[in-house]
Amino acid sequence: MIISTLIIQWTQFYFNSRAFDFRGVELGKRIEFENRKEGMEKFLDWANKIMKANGKDNMIVGIEPTGHYWLCFEQYLRENGIKVVLVNPFHVKRSKELDDNTQTKSDIKDPKTIAMLVKDGRYTEPNIPEGIYAEMRVAMNIYERLQKQLNVLKNQIINWLDMYFPEFLEVFSDWEGKVALLTLKEMPLPCDVVENEVEGIIEYWRDKVDRRAVSRRRAMDLVEAAKRSIGKKEGRKLARQEIKYLLSQYELLKKQIEEIEAEMAELLREVPNGEELLKIKGVGVKTAVGFISGVKIKLCPLYN
Repeated sequence: MIISTLIIQWTQFYFNSRAFDFRGVELGKRIEFENRKEGMEKFLDWANKIMKANGKDNMIVGIEPTGHYWLCFEQYLRENGIKVVLVNPFHVKRSKELDDNTQTKSDIKDPKTIAMLVKDGRYTEPNIPEGIYAEMRVAMNIYERLQKQLNVLKNQIINWLDMYFPEFLEVFSDWEGKVALLTLKEMPLPCDVVENEVEGIIEYWRDKVDRRAVSRRRAMDLVEAAKRSIGKKEGRKLARQEIKYLLSQYELLKKQIEEIEAEMAELLREVPNGEELLKIKGVGVKTAVGFISGVKIKLCPLYN
């Protein structure tokens, strides 16, 4: 028996299911159930009753995966020994257009389309990692999300510099350098730099970094750049507050990324022969963890 499931979004998330046999004949009435344990139990009771009434002894549940909302339902079904398959949303859209020549979604029609795709074998089986592989998959998701947030934040900092101190990047080619970051924290605006003058800037740098990183020439260039700056002069008070917030978020994200990278390295050590991948030229911890979590492989020893 084939049961097709469609995710419905109302005030909360619901699933809409219909049951069909291998010939495409619908069995019983459709059901709507909430994406909660009680709703899943309701679904299982409904499915078992239909199977019993029609003399069926097994079922396949086909799902059109929408975001992450199907994952808990898939886990529930898997724990109850029920096979789950996924159909491509693009295939659902195209098949529906062929059937009724419409692109609009329908809570009633879509489950039938899903079921027919499953009946014809047009589905894939979900690759759900378990154990250490699940931990690796979560670690990769966290890393990618943090990296995406960091990239957005970097662009915001560049935008701030373009508005308030565009000449800063003429003096510091990389604003993420240690001296550049210290300068942005203490004297982000051109007027702050001019006020501190060359000696004040050098003294501040010497207190924070290795003396070898302190350059009088750079301090002089910074002051000259500040004096001829075309940066905005309005809203200075809140502009300082804004860059303070941005740099604080930047440092937090960098710290979190370092922490998750350390976790990934530890996970790699727990996988038999996982560290052997690092011996391959160009393969780092993130690449190795992403590869292992993606394909759920068990590594054999590598030999020269």
